[in-house]
Amino acid sequence: MKKSLPNIFFTLFGGFMGAFAFHLILPLFSTAPAPREMPLLEEPGRVRTVRKDPMSLSEGTLDFVQAAALSTPSVVYIKTVFDRYDQMSIFDLYFGEGLRGRKSIGSGSGVIFTADGYIVTNYHVIEDAERIEVIHRKKSYEAKVIGTDPSADLAIIKIEGQALPAIKRGSSKDLRVGEWVLAVGNPFDLESTVTAGIVSAKGRNINLLGGQFPLESFIQTDAAINPGNSGGALVNAKGELVGINTAILSRTGSYTGYGFAVPVDIVAKIFNDLIQYGQVQKAFMGLEVADLNSKIGDEMKLDLDGRYEGALITNVQANSQAQKLGLKKGDVVVQINGEPVNGKSNFEELVSYYRPGDLLKLKVRQGKSVRDLELTLTNREGTTDITRNEVYASEKIGVDLEPISKLEKEKLGVENGVRVVKVKRGLFARLGIQEGFILTSINRTPVSAPQQVEDILSNINGKVYIEAISPDGVKGYFNYYF
Repeated sequence: MKKSLPNIFFTLFGGFMGAFAFHLILPLFSTAPAPREMPLLEEPGRVRTVRKDPMSLSEGTLDFVQAAALSTPSVVYIKTVFDRYDQMSIFDLYFGEGLRGRKSIGSGSGVIFTADGYIVTNYHVIEDAERIEVIHRKKSYEAKVIGTDPSADLAIIKIEGQALPAIKRGSSKDLRVGEWVLAVGNPFDLESTVTAGIVSAKGRNINLLGGQFPLESFIQTDAAINPGNSGGALVNAKGELVGINTAILSRTGSYTGYGFAVPVDIVAKIFNDLIQYGQVQKAFMGLEVADLNSKIGDEMKLDLDGRYEGALITNVQANSQAQKLGLKKGDVVVQINGEPVNGKSNFEELVSYYRPGDLLKLKVRQGKSVRDLELTLTNREGTTDITRNEVYASEKIGVDLEPISKLEKEKLGVENGVRVVKVKRGLFARLGIQEGFILTSINRTPVSAPQQVEDILSNINGKVYIEAISPDGVKGYFNYYF
């Protein structure tokens, strides 16, 4: 037994030394990568990712709590009071009282854009409102409308206040698909509600907005947006504003997976125009474009070589600079001021950042060749002048009217016309002509000025025959007897 103890000792010692040497030598021959650290869930609302990969695109902390804390104080609750008209009765018609109205209450959200009380919201939130109340931190303010842009569903309202918590603005251009965002608003009258999701797409056109020149290039998100969120903030993980929540895609009226927001870069341009000029300075190239795909390429017999990036020119305005530069139907705009164009919505968004008189550098594909061009943007009348609001308010017939532009006349194929901007109590409410209709003639007399419409209708007796064009471009007529 005594002789066997040294043998056992040396055997154990040799085993330990062999295992130690094995662990020292193995890494020298191994090619397997070291395990990467996984994301750690630290606490509700915070996910920390520790990255040691030098090829990683981003680093740091995704903090929903901090983003919510930064953005929530800048989002307000908006209440509106407006008239809702019921159907006319025989009594109303006989006594000429017009449509029977009743007061209705609406609500939505808004975002404090500047510390002195300018607030951005959706146009449909304050549309037709007689009174607008803003509630912020349980304090109530009366608000007035500064300006609107129905074509982008945006409005600017103002409250009297100082040192208000204006939201910090980010850039929607820099926003990436897959990036985390928060929707902040007041759904179902529940104030200061925050939901989280990702950006699921950009540049979405959902055919939501009407009019001749709607601007749709929405940010699509799966952050829950419900009725009452309209006009609220879409913010990134830093708490910076990247969009104004506007619409949901739903068959029930409630959230079912997709929400849409106006990009903040568009919002900022419209805000500055309305504050500085009182009207959005829309710029035009004299072009109409469409999305490009293999089907339309085959239909137009275009030589695309499998390239479907860009916006396809479908029409060129006569006597425009675009026509003078040689642009034609079938050409493809692939870049604007160095920014790639990936479709109709993106094309219109890029143009919307500029004003009449601005010079754009274009890259256009014509067949197999590519041309670099410079084009000066114009307004609706084909000039580079700043446009001013020309809405005429007629109390006599209860309507706001404006003349249509040269560009609209050419697009509609008419020589004259007056648009119905807003219908109030009075004659137009009884006629039933909706906002957005363009009146072209009254009793076979062409009309081209708002005052002309007022003069004819305020002094007419007997039969009235009105020719008009609907907001969808459909021509029709109305017959009335007075």
